[in-house]
Amino acid sequence: MSVATETRTVVVEREFAHPPEKLWRALTTPHLIEAWLMKNDFAPALGHRFKLTGDWGSVDCEVTEIEPNKALTYTWTAMGMGTLVSFELTPTSAGTHLKVAQSGFPTEPSTDRYFNGAQYGWTAFTTKLDEVLAGLD
Repeated sequence: MSVATETRTVVVEREFAHPPEKLWRALTTPHLIEAWLMKNDFAPALGHRFKLTGDWGSVDCEVTEIEPNKALTYTWTAMGMGTLVSFELTPTSAGTHLKVAQSGFPTEPSTDRYFNGAQYGWTAFTTKLDEVLAGLD
């Protein structure tokens, strides 16, 4: 019997009418992250370990890639499952295209609720992110 190593990825893509630098601020500044995602002790530094805290519990994270105004990736460990969250920012004529991907979800049916929760969550978080950006100078 072989162990399944297939995984699933949640991908949410969205256009923002703001430049990458403004989006980057919202993705990497603790009080702004709290406004659209969760309470945190984030720092934009490679290898920085931080915690995201919500009403339902917390997520242990570590920054694994950081390229200002372009890309941010961190581990996301919660409920005994480890995934990877990445943000890719691409400048467009109207602002920025943001691709959020959370990869590494097992394909077992027992993890469907986490996968579906992430799909719902990132859609809601990016909507909230747009509201936070609208309030920034």
